[in-house]
Amino acid sequence: MPPDEEVPVSIALDPDQVALADAVGSFLAHHAPTDRTREQLDALSGGAVPEVWPAFLAQGFATVHLPEPHGGGTFLDLAVILEEAGRGLLPGPALAAAVTSAVLLKAGAPQELIARFADGAVGATATTTAGLTAVPTPTGYTVSGTSAPILGAPGAGVIVVGAATGHGDDVWFVVDTEGGAPIKVEAATAVDLTRAVGRLTFDGYDVPAESVVAATTGVVRAVSAALFAAEAVGVVGWLVKATNDYAKIREQFGRTIGSFQAIKHKLARMFIQLQIMAATAWDAARALGEDDEQVQLAAAAAAISCLPVAAELGLEAITLFGGIGYTWEHDAHLYWRRAITLNALIGPVGGWRRDLGQRSRTSRRNFDVELIGEDPDFRARIAETLAEADQLEGQQQRDFLQEQGLVLPHYPPPYGLGASAVEQIVIAQEYAKSPVSQPRIVIGEWALPTILAHGTDEQKEAFVGPTLRGEITWCQLFSEPGAGSDLASLSTKAERVEGGWRLTGQKIWTSMAQNAHWGICLARTDSSLPKHQGITYFLVDMHSDGLEVRPLREANGQYLFNEVFFDEVFVPDDRVVGEVNGGWRLARTTLSNERVSIGGMLGFRLPMYDYADRDDLVVTREEVNDDLGALTAESYALAAMRLRDLMRRLSGLQPGVEGSALKVAAGWQHVAVTSTAMRWFGPLAAVGDAPGGMSTHQYLSSPPVLLGGGTLEIQLNVIAERILGLPRD
Repeated sequence: MPPDEEVPVSIALDPDQVALADAVGSFLAHHAPTDRTREQLDALSGGAVPEVWPAFLAQGFATVHLPEPHGGGTFLDLAVILEEAGRGLLPGPALAAAVTSAVLLKAGAPQELIARFADGAVGATATTTAGLTAVPTPTGYTVSGTSAPILGAPGAGVIVVGAATGHGDDVWFVVDTEGGAPIKVEAATAVDLTRAVGRLTFDGYDVPAESVVAATTGVVRAVSAALFAAEAVGVVGWLVKATNDYAKIREQFGRTIGSFQAIKHKLARMFIQLQIMAATAWDAARALGEDDEQVQLAAAAAAISCLPVAAELGLEAITLFGGIGYTWEHDAHLYWRRAITLNALIGPVGGWRRDLGQRSRTSRRNFDVELIGEDPDFRARIAETLAEADQLEGQQQRDFLQEQGLVLPHYPPPYGLGASAVEQIVIAQEYAKSPVSQPRIVIGEWALPTILAHGTDEQKEAFVGPTLRGEITWCQLFSEPGAGSDLASLSTKAERVEGGWRLTGQKIWTSMAQNAHWGICLARTDSSLPKHQGITYFLVDMHSDGLEVRPLREANGQYLFNEVFFDEVFVPDDRVVGEVNGGWRLARTTLSNERVSIGGMLGFRLPMYDYADRDDLVVTREEVNDDLGALTAESYALAAMRLRDLMRRLSGLQPGVEGSALKVAAGWQHVAVTSTAMRWFGPLAAVGDAPGGMSTHQYLSSPPVLLGGGTLEIQLNVIAERILGLPRD
């Protein structure tokens, strides 16, 4: 990526949303630059309407989510706008007004009340009922007390407030300050200097029944969390880009600081966290159009994954800027202040974690894919074929599925169906409904695409069909003791002999080599060429003379990996794939008909649920729910990232940058899941055959997840250099 290219992170997914984001960004750059906002800080903290507000309203940005004729857009459109508002540090009531109108929409408020926002009404909504009590009366309620701080309360004309009734439930109602409601609104000293925060005091205030809205505390907080999260993505997006740009020009010790690996890794981690935030906020925004349970599941995940992280990344950014970033004149602290305020107003993250942990026991987030242009006849045919397969057993069933092209349906005929992305999803969904499991060919899924793309007709005939039928299993002979993540440094040598090649050397960390029939192997065929050249791609018979497989016992006590030794192993010419010395390009091949994976979106289940209700845990039920909530939020983020990437492909767009962050994020979660399970069992996790021993075994099995396909550190380098454009060492 060129150093001057924007870091491509946004809630916006389709071209229309991207265009909307660009329009809002351009508008704010022209109408609300930060230096102009700084001139208004004293007035803004008291509730004054900023200069930009009328123009913002005139563009329809504040009302995009309202029904026609006022808006006609979606909650996702609103989230895109709020993200840009955060990125541009838009001052004033935009977020508070958006939350208020969205809450009223979800509550089914009268259209005349909704229409007031189209006319420029400024709104504010409490995020908690703390401090207020409501006593029922024949005509409504009497409310007393002082509210917790409310974003945008000073200067707001329509305020949605909640109070506890003392009977285990809450009541939410509208206060019309423009109508002269006799309440006291007191501005507080705001941490976010660009907008107001205040409290409402009620002294026996009578709330008529018509002012009560059909909203629950859970939904009000969920709407607030979802839209707060959208703005937080923009705040962090600015911080990540600003620190990344600074790292490219700031010099220390004669080098730009972006060339130091410690800085690269910190910026790459921030980028991954931003990706997680964007995906989770996107999912929360789309959930706003769904039922209340889905809203609360998705919004809780956003509150957990976005808001505390935004505050933390604000501090990371300040430290990356160094002393200059900590000065009043630098804009970084203004963004940090906004992130801190969003996190504080939404409430302690522990409450959100416990709520999500409890909900996740009985409910799951819906990550179903909306398929546009699906052919119902195709779905019916797949369902009928799988029903027929269910009548068969063993190898007969496998052969039948292969004949029908349903082992790897994205492969071209006669091996598959040449299924499009939409058709692949339909097939996966029908497999999920059927008792028939889709066969897996494991390493074969890496070998066959290369053979199909670059192999000879004889190679395709010899290997593709038998592999799909389960007659051939594969291993991958790439890594070596001196060439792991730096695969191009491999030293296994292939020498030309009559009729083929003799391979000599050693491979390591080879999964399933002890059972494999064939292996895909890279070997150096010309040491005089640069290291990425002079490598050739071979198909090796694992029963060849001179080939020895030695199992490697892992730290968990099992045998998954192997050492493989080549002592002049003969490979005939007809088992060379592609051109001699062209193997590196083949090893990096990604086919245009790459399999569409919807793993994690059709109903994932954390292993934690198998332990959560055991009586021998050393943690409390509250701690269990807290941990379940944190881990569920991470799982939702990963599922949302996969879904976003899939939706891009369904739209015919290039995959986004989510894929670059997914491996690292998935590795982080694997460690979090396994270490949490061990903590739950306490002393029992120290005994291998005790109930907690399985959790320890899973933790001991973490290294392959972290090391396979390139270590996390290598992945961080790739993100830093190829996506963020930081200099190579």
